[in-house]
Amino acid sequence: MSKNTTRRWGMAALTAVVCIGSTALTAPSAPAAQPTLRTATVSSASQYPEALRAAPRISRAEVLARAKTWLTANNGRPVPYSQNKYWKDGYRQDCSGYVSMALGLAKPGPNTVALKNNGFTRRIAMSQLAPGDLVIKANSSSADNRHVVIFDGWADSAHTVYKSYEQAGGVGTRWKQHSYGVNGRDGYHAYRPVNIVG
Repeated sequence: MSKNTTRRWGMAALTAVVCIGSTALTAPSAPAAQPTLRTATVSSASQYPEALRAAPRISRAEVLARAKTWLTANNGRPVPYSQNKYWKDGYRQDCSGYVSMALGLAKPGPNTVALKNNGFTRRIAMSQLAPGDLVIKANSSSADNRHVVIFDGWADSAHTVYKSYEQAGGVGTRWKQHSYGVNGRDGYHAYRPVNIVG
C-alpha cells in the first residue's frame, strides 16, 4: 500500500471519528422527566403549580367576606349554580369555582378533586375546623357526586352541625347548616387551604 493510500485512509478514518463525535454532541437529548401531578380526573392540571404559587395569602375573615358576596351578586339574589357557566368575575358557578373565588385562587379555579389532591389544601381533623376551612367530598368519578363547602363555625356545642357557605345545584349560593363529615362515614373530610393565614 502506498503512502498516499495510507494517508487517504487515515484522513477518512479521522473524518468519520469527527463526524460521529459531532453527531453525538449535537444529537437532541431526551427531555428531562417532568414531575407527575396527582390529577385524578382533573383537566389542565399543569396550570395548578403556577396557580398555587400565585395564590394570595388570605385571612379567614377575607374568605368569609368574599363568600358572602355571591349571596347577593345576582342583582340582590344568589349566583345561580352551573357546572358549565362562569360568573361575571370569571369563576365557574359550581361549588369548587365558588370556593376558588372565596380563596382568591386563579380563575376559573381548580375543581373539587384538585382542591383536595393538588396541594391547595391539607387534610385536618373535623375537630380542627376553623372559619374558612373546607369540607370536601371528592371520592367519586362523577362531578354530580362531589362537593365542597366553606366552614363558617359550629352550630352546636356538641359539634354535630356546622354553618357553611356553598354553591348548590338547583339553589345557587347559600348559607346553610350541614353535618357533612361529622359521622366520618359519608366521604366528607376537613381540609385547610394552604394559602389561609391564621
